[in-house]
Amino acid sequence: MRGPLGAAALLLATGLLGGCASLPFFGKDDDAKSAAEASEEPQVVLYELDVEAPGALKTLLTEYLDLARFQKAPQSDAISGPELERLVAAAPAQAKSLLETEGYFDAIVSATQSADADGKARVTVKVEPGRRTTIKSVTIQSATPIAPRTPTREDRSKDRIERMRRNWTLDPGQPFRQAAWSSAKTAALGELRGDGYPLATWRETMARIDAEAASATLDLTVDGGPLFHFGAVRVEGTERYDPAVVRRLAPFALGDVYSEKAVLDYQERLVKVGLFQGAAVTVDVENGPPEGAPVTVRVRELPQHQATFGVGYSANTGARFSVDHYDRKVFGWPWIAHSTLVLGSELRSIGTDFTSYPRNDLSSTLVGINLEQLKNDDETRNSAALRVGRTKDTGRYERVYFAELSHSRVGSDEVATTSDAAAVHYQWLRRDVDSVLLPTRGSVISLQGALGYGIGSETRASRPGKEDARGPFLRTYGRINAYKPFGSWYLNGRLEAGQVFVNNRIAVPDTLLFRAGGDNSVRGYGYRDLGHEIDGTVVGGRVLLTGSVEAEHPILASLPQLLGAVFIDAGNAADRWGDWSPVFGTGVGVHFRSPVGVLRLDLAYGEAVRRARLHLSVGVAF
Repeated sequence: MRGPLGAAALLLATGLLGGCASLPFFGKDDDAKSAAEASEEPQVVLYELDVEAPGALKTLLTEYLDLARFQKAPQSDAISGPELERLVAAAPAQAKSLLETEGYFDAIVSATQSADADGKARVTVKVEPGRRTTIKSVTIQSATPIAPRTPTREDRSKDRIERMRRNWTLDPGQPFRQAAWSSAKTAALGELRGDGYPLATWRETMARIDAEAASATLDLTVDGGPLFHFGAVRVEGTERYDPAVVRRLAPFALGDVYSEKAVLDYQERLVKVGLFQGAAVTVDVENGPPEGAPVTVRVRELPQHQATFGVGYSANTGARFSVDHYDRKVFGWPWIAHSTLVLGSELRSIGTDFTSYPRNDLSSTLVGINLEQLKNDDETRNSAALRVGRTKDTGRYERVYFAELSHSRVGSDEVATTSDAAAVHYQWLRRDVDSVLLPTRGSVISLQGALGYGIGSETRASRPGKEDARGPFLRTYGRINAYKPFGSWYLNGRLEAGQVFVNNRIAVPDTLLFRAGGDNSVRGYGYRDLGHEIDGTVVGGRVLLTGSVEAEHPILASLPQLLGAVFIDAGNAADRWGDWSPVFGTGVGVHFRSPVGVLRLDLAYGEAVRRARLHLSVGVAF
């Protein structure tokens, strides 16, 4: 510090920066509120107030100066002349305290009172803020030994204190603000508390202000306390399901270092397993020994049997009635059975997926069977599939690999194809979005691969006899959805591509071939209306490439969930790349971001068919 002004500023910083009753983050003095707030008598402006200060500072002062708070009141509660003089006299000191919270420690403030031509009092507050104080240096140290941490894939740091320094949010060169100072301390301490030291506290924090140099030196000393480890897990609330399932899902072992992230991951795992409506995980760090703090898990179970009935409509498959049923303890075994029945005008299906309770690595065994009939224009497809495999969903990543037997028969007036196949499949999905239901930022990538052997036959009305085919095949497919906000606009794009490598498409079931068109493909065309053509009839092809770009914008400022949209889709499916030719669909839509997903109503014009088509869908297709 240099000179008496610097010394005064230091004393002021260590005293006043601990709190200021005039600030919104420290609360206003309830006793200072005018009694007129509870009165029905209309309020009047008792005096004029002019604040001459730069924009943001003017807003701060006109909101929190006592002169501004008492400016309006019922006439019966008007302040007296001496009271106004007292407020004017106190205004410079109060204004300086407010300005210091924004980093101005050398401000010159004056407040004067005069009278207008009509005799009404006028108060003028003039501010010369001076230079804004910026951070000169930051020192963070520990008063007690802090153990090194084990690096993870997400964070390679080993030194916890060095990690705090690196993640400190108030860096040298930034303006010193009281709100930012408090926020930075809270974030840094929270980081240490969540990483092995839940009882950590600040032993000392000091902001040394040099008003003449307009600089702030920050010194912080943390007291970590003992390093905590996870102890035994106690489960409460289980009646139908084995508590061993709850313990098995813990992402930590007995004796592992305490981590707030591990606690939150544990809760998320318990909710996603499909057995519990809610879960709460607490670690007793107040009373438990640091070498093994007790962990208590409280769960609320879902019923063993649960059925949901629904009716709906899709532009792709028309009206439908559906039933979903869960049995969360099949024959008393640790398996979940999810059965679905759909009865619609164009789609009928029935199927059951049996999934084992997840293991500690979140993987589960999967057994599924599905029967489906799909009608599209004059074509009917009957298909069946039986699969056995394993699935693993960690939230961000989802992996499924399985062996499958599949059958399909596609029949129309012109072409009839029957195919059977045995294949091994692998599917990988990565979600990196701000919301799974209502994404506005990020991306989702889906990759699929299958290797198998197929047998098929095809008959055509245009030729006698039957064509047979058999042989191995390799199927590949990829899809990416990307989301990006730009101001008040929301942009999203989609790109998908696939190819089946096989000598003759007849050997591959139609469920593994490609078609395009419909709500989540190329809008402006019917569901599965785009693909390889034989005698004027569309059949599944071996190659696929489609894409879409869409922009959304809120229609009403009062209802931001309702958005207007413009889009362009393009792409097609074909039997070989040489035959592939894109078609285009452009249109507009109205989208509503509901709690269950995005409700979309789109009107699209199909350039190749020269007609418009209405598309209705709910949710986001990954």
